[in-house]
Amino acid sequence: MKTELLYLALVSAFTGLLWVPYILDRVMVWGLLDAVGYPPNPKPQTPWAERLKKAHGNAVENLVVFAALVLTAHALGLSGGAIATAAMVYFWARVVHALVYTLALPWLRTLAFTVGFLAQMTIAWQILAR
Repeated sequence: MKTELLYLALVSAFTGLLWVPYILDRVMVWGLLDAVGYPPNPKPQTPWAERLKKAHGNAVENLVVFAALVLTAHALGLSGGAIATAAMVYFWARVVHALVYTLALPWLRTLAFTVGFLAQMTIAWQILAR
């Protein structure tokens, strides 16, 4: 498997698992019945869980862009060091982004997001410069 496809799978799996901790927090705060239902006035979740939920939404939004770029490069037969490295960097940037967002570290959150964006643009450049 090509490196960029491996990292696309890893990013997808990571994004798909990000909901688990904040749902567990919801069960702890609301109780199981309210967590699986529609309580009229739910208690606020813990701040870290609210932040992780936002990080998850951001990860989903950016997965669309990343996946489209990796799959376009793959369909065009483009591969190599720049694309593979950018895919790896993107994965780790998203892991860092989720962690620092959850921990409320705003400067690091923005830095991690920017690194991920630049990794996406590296792949886009490889496609468009072809």
